[in-house]
Amino acid sequence: MITTIFSKSRPFNYVLVTVLLIVCFFLYQLKTTIWLQSIESIGKKAILLSLLIGSLFISNFITKKNGLSKDNTYPFLFFFIFLILFPTTLGNPSLIISNFFILMALRRLISLQSLVTPKEKIFDASLWIFLAALFHFWSILFIVLVFVSIALHVARDYRNWILPYIAFFTIGTMYVAFVLIYDTSLFGHLLDDATFSFDFDYFTNKYQNIAISIYAAITALFLFSQIVALPSKPLIHHNSYKKIILAFFIGFFIYLVSPHKNNSILIYTFMPLAVMATSYFEGIKIKWSREVTAIIVISLSFLSFFMQL
Repeated sequence: MITTIFSKSRPFNYVLVTVLLIVCFFLYQLKTTIWLQSIESIGKKAILLSLLIGSLFISNFITKKNGLSKDNTYPFLFFFIFLILFPTTLGNPSLIISNFFILMALRRLISLQSLVTPKEKIFDASLWIFLAALFHFWSILFIVLVFVSIALHVARDYRNWILPYIAFFTIGTMYVAFVLIYDTSLFGHLLDDATFSFDFDYFTNKYQNIAISIYAAITALFLFSQIVALPSKPLIHHNSYKKIILAFFIGFFIYLVSPHKNNSILIYTFMPLAVMATSYFEGIKIKWSREVTAIIVISLSFLSFFMQL
């Protein structure tokens, strides 16, 4: 039933998942009602919700536009499922904004295989990544994906290797000017965020342990199946899938090294994992097996969400 519904790209699917995201977002936000007392706070929540909805659509666009999925809405569904697996993500503005910028960068990097305006795509992707790093410093590691993309597609032109440094100078200059004019304390915040920690004692209750266990099981299933299935994918899409897999590992490494660690930091892995989930479900030929797997994954995510409210 579930896989049948989302195996096609219908407006109903987008509306359904968007409504579910809105409901889950407000269920989490209503854990405290202080923000309802200020128009400014309400406006900020509305912006965050808009960015989350935008992230769903961007993920789906990247996957479909670059031939990484068939005409279905699996990427849209699974990005949402991973979001609610860790509901604290819905209340973390810095990570939501940073991940939105990373998705914008991935949109440019995955499409680099077309070799249409490669310089603009490399520069744009680098700009988005450095912007993302201002909200969560370690997202800067996605710049590795820029250089890998250059090596895969346009390595012969030396100018392509210089563009990320120009983007860094551009964002750096703008950031320094902004901070000096408005708030110099932002320098300290960025430096504090630039530290690293491998401390994993942040778990405060058993429900967080359950959520991370569910995530580990889902990740193992989808990542392994993606790696195994890669040789059978169309050759023209191999580099795109390799970039998706690398993006996942970069996102997971960001989680490992980030200070002030929490499950929300795994948000950087949600889009790559949604692509892998899509590939997995498209590859299952037995309908009942596909349906049972989808029900288990979705049920566990919703169960995790309600346990952590």
